[in-house]
Amino acid sequence: MDPRDTAPDSWEQEDDVEATIDGQLESAFTSLNVNAKPFVPNVNAAEFVPTFAMKAHSENLDSMARLENGDTEMTPEEPWDQKEVEPNEEEPGGRCCGDRGPVVVATTEEMGSEMVEEEEEMLAPKVPPTQPDAPKKEHINVVFIGHVDAGKSTIGGQIMYLTGMVDKRTLEKYEREAKEKNRETWYLSWALDTNQEERDKGKTVEVGRAYFETDKKHFTILDAPGHKSFVPNMIGGASQADLAVLVISARKGEFETGFEKGGQTREHAMLAKTAGVKHLIVLVNKMDDPTVNWSLERYEECKEKLVPFLKKVGFNPKKDIHFMPCSGLTGANLKEPTDMCPWYTGLPFIPHLDSLPNFNRSSDGPIRLPIVDKYKDMGTVILGKLESGSISKAQQLVMMPNRHVVEVLSLLSDDVETDDAGPGENLKLRLKGIEEEEILPGFILCNAENLCHSGRTFDAQIVIIEHKSIICPGYNAVLHIHTCIEEVQITALICLVDKKSGEKSKTRPRFVKQDQVCIARLRTAGTICLETFKDFPQMGRFTLRDEGKTIAIGKVLKLVAERD
Repeated sequence: MDPRDTAPDSWEQEDDVEATIDGQLESAFTSLNVNAKPFVPNVNAAEFVPTFAMKAHSENLDSMARLENGDTEMTPEEPWDQKEVEPNEEEPGGRCCGDRGPVVVATTEEMGSEMVEEEEEMLAPKVPPTQPDAPKKEHINVVFIGHVDAGKSTIGGQIMYLTGMVDKRTLEKYEREAKEKNRETWYLSWALDTNQEERDKGKTVEVGRAYFETDKKHFTILDAPGHKSFVPNMIGGASQADLAVLVISARKGEFETGFEKGGQTREHAMLAKTAGVKHLIVLVNKMDDPTVNWSLERYEECKEKLVPFLKKVGFNPKKDIHFMPCSGLTGANLKEPTDMCPWYTGLPFIPHLDSLPNFNRSSDGPIRLPIVDKYKDMGTVILGKLESGSISKAQQLVMMPNRHVVEVLSLLSDDVETDDAGPGENLKLRLKGIEEEEILPGFILCNAENLCHSGRTFDAQIVIIEHKSIICPGYNAVLHIHTCIEEVQITALICLVDKKSGEKSKTRPRFVKQDQVCIARLRTAGTICLETFKDFPQMGRFTLRDEGKTIAIGKVLKLVAERD
């Protein structure tokens, strides 16, 4: 038989098969109701459970799995976390689930642990929105400073837990993860140390931010790094603070290392004072440690060593400093008084913060907002603390020192959107009329009628704190003033100032050495914004650092106009 004949034969047959199928489909289509209403899944319907499944629990779990897979097929308008299945509630539109037999509503426990895990990822603790009619609470920025591993982040995490800003489940999750890394005592600090590097090493690098509220005040926690390599970050954090909490570890050996010449306890206390922190609370942490065991002797010993030093930095021990024992890991004496420590009669930490007198801030002063950080997010976003004045939405402001005119598109105060903000608040502003590349940390937002001063040369009174050799004109260092970091050169020494009497020397000194106070002329590499200390203290104090050490602290006395 010729193969050519068979080929078309089989094609013919195939054609016939298709034709018959088409015929069947056509008849089926004619009976379809094309105008039927579109199917809308009812998201709030109770989960369907067949009767046999109620007897056998294994099938029940099976249906759970089905529910879990079906979760993704919901209508897009309704995110799943708003979906509440309430058994006795009638559906809108009169559909009632009464006639469907008994309804079994799955509880979270049954859903197995995987579901819980997923929820945890998504349920970030939401900051409660402030009621519009509530009087605005006073904003206070608290910076946690102290030697590395004194327990700053742990105390911060514990406070957030005690005030309900981090829920218990998130903490349990952190605890599990920390246990896997054999770091189970670190889990509280993870509430503030959010990025991977900080968690792996257990050291804070960036300044962590978080908020909590008490009855009278709204606090922002700034968790500064204690490690000496990250002191510049810590200065940026302290420059935004109104109140510093110096955390020291009472554990044998740890307090001493933090306090010796190279320790950070000294340096931080001094930097906080220069950054303009008026009130210092000293938390003696780790009192629950076996080597301490809430002993009064150890507490007094730490106190005795610290007071003379803090006095030297410029804090008044009677008015500005408050000591209190606590334990960050167990949370003792942070919110509730503890029985472990009968000899301490003062208020615990959070109530003590609440009872502090209010800070006086001028809301009608000129607008000054030093920029801490900036990023791109649907426009240009800047972060900073409003030092004085008040800002409202759609206001025109000027970015100094480059004199860019910008407009405020939106205002976030501690991640809650508002229309206007007063002094002392931490703000995120979305700006119009400026690119993110054109802003540097240390720039300042002002109102056009009252611009801040900018320049390169100024006279300042400086105190040399530690420097091995002598300092002569021509010496270069790094200047930290408000949030700005700039290279600076001491161009001339004008006179020495006597520490006791405040008299100025008649002759120009050739050099200055450690512990001397002098007035010098400084010149920065680029133009910076600054004010004299007399006019505006927050923008008139600075620190000089070199080779990773703080060399001098000072205040701006006078701005020198540029000679072109």
